[in-house]
Amino acid sequence: RLHLVTWNVGTASPPPDVTSLLQLNSLGPAMDMYVIGLQEVNSRITNFLSDLAFDDPWSIFFMAVLSPLGYIKLSSVRMQGLLLLVFVKHVHLPFIRDVHTHYTRTGLYGYWGNKGGVTVRMSLYGHTICFMNCHLPAHMENIEQRLDDFEKILEMQFEGENIPSTLDHDVLFWFGDLNFRIADYGIHFVRESINNKRYNLLWEKDQLNMAKKKEAFLQDFIEGPLQFKPTYKFDLYSDVYDTSEKKRKPAWTDRILWRVKNLCQNASKEGEFSEEEQTISVTLNNYISHMSYGISDHKPVTGTFGLELKPLLLDPLVTLNPEGEWSAEHDVLISYSAVPEFPSSAWDWIGLFKVSFRHVNDYVTYAWVEDDEISSTKDSKQVYMSAAEIPDMGGEFLLGYYSNNLQSIVGISQPFRIQPNRTLIDKDLTQEENSWMQKPDNLESRDEF
Repeated sequence: RLHLVTWNVGTASPPPDVTSLLQLNSLGPAMDMYVIGLQEVNSRITNFLSDLAFDDPWSIFFMAVLSPLGYIKLSSVRMQGLLLLVFVKHVHLPFIRDVHTHYTRTGLYGYWGNKGGVTVRMSLYGHTICFMNCHLPAHMENIEQRLDDFEKILEMQFEGENIPSTLDHDVLFWFGDLNFRIADYGIHFVRESINNKRYNLLWEKDQLNMAKKKEAFLQDFIEGPLQFKPTYKFDLYSDVYDTSEKKRKPAWTDRILWRVKNLCQNASKEGEFSEEEQTISVTLNNYISHMSYGISDHKPVTGTFGLELKPLLLDPLVTLNPEGEWSAEHDVLISYSAVPEFPSSAWDWIGLFKVSFRHVNDYVTYAWVEDDEISSTKDSKQVYMSAAEIPDMGGEFLLGYYSNNLQSIVGISQPFRIQPNRTLIDKDLTQEENSWMQKPDNLESRDEF
């Protein structure tokens, strides 16, 4: 289950609550992955430079919301105002590999990143998935520039060996503030159609719908029905369309589309396609806007998808477990085993993480798999962690094996409990008792007063 968000936030700060945006109160099963694409994140030079050194406020905000629910920030990529975040449930981490990011500038003839695309790709259970968040040129008349820019973004190549081009991924999601407008019709007809919820009258003049009919590179992209009000342009903190002097015509600028490669390949082979050949399928469960959010002149749009995969990866590269009872009273042991083909490195490490960890570098401590190894057999190895590095207060934790060659966590343990340090607790109790027994000299005079 994948939940995808696109939102032009208009340089605003995060809202107080995103429960409905992320469908956190949904009665169905929890999402497996969140993909959040933002445009116009505050990108003034001072903000951008500080965000390069530290996580930006939006990343910190979504990590604070999702990490307590068992999601880790798998990857992120930022280009000025464009931000793309990918969060996944812990259980899927060992089956996600080859994560790469890329960005393409198209503003000012490719020299400025106020427009363009940011992309994250990965192998998910052996299937290649690509997410592309775009902010294309504005204004009604720039339809050709939008199409040219998107073609340029599609042509970008990831760095690394054997990584497919964008259109060669099994599934490609394309979303963002694509800035396509409603052509020909006047503002009064458009607003009247919206007020009467007759959105279908506007679909045929939507520039993206029209382009899909004539542009070959767009024809394989699929989009759900636009059964919600156009998401641009609103007065702030309202559901009223633009009342300024410009009175911008409403438009579906914020969109989510997807493309399944094997469907494209088989479309021309009618009669030869069988269910057995279909190893991945995408189902759109809902495609909606969220009118209650008013921090910008755009309303956010979400798509909830079901990805049905025939797993091509069934076993994690590394299996690991804590041995015995863990506490800070003694050194502790970790046992792990790797599949024969695993490309291990001297720079691999095993991290101890709180169960609510936010990203791969959010570890409490770690052990080098070679430097801290204490035993090795054909089937398994053991490493130790020093008692001095184990949290005295204990709690719920898990272990993750980080592969330097693959730049990802390739094995993760079940959550386990670290016992509080009894020596420390006894010491604290003794100190507390002593403090009660040592009555201050002036206590009686205070009581009398």
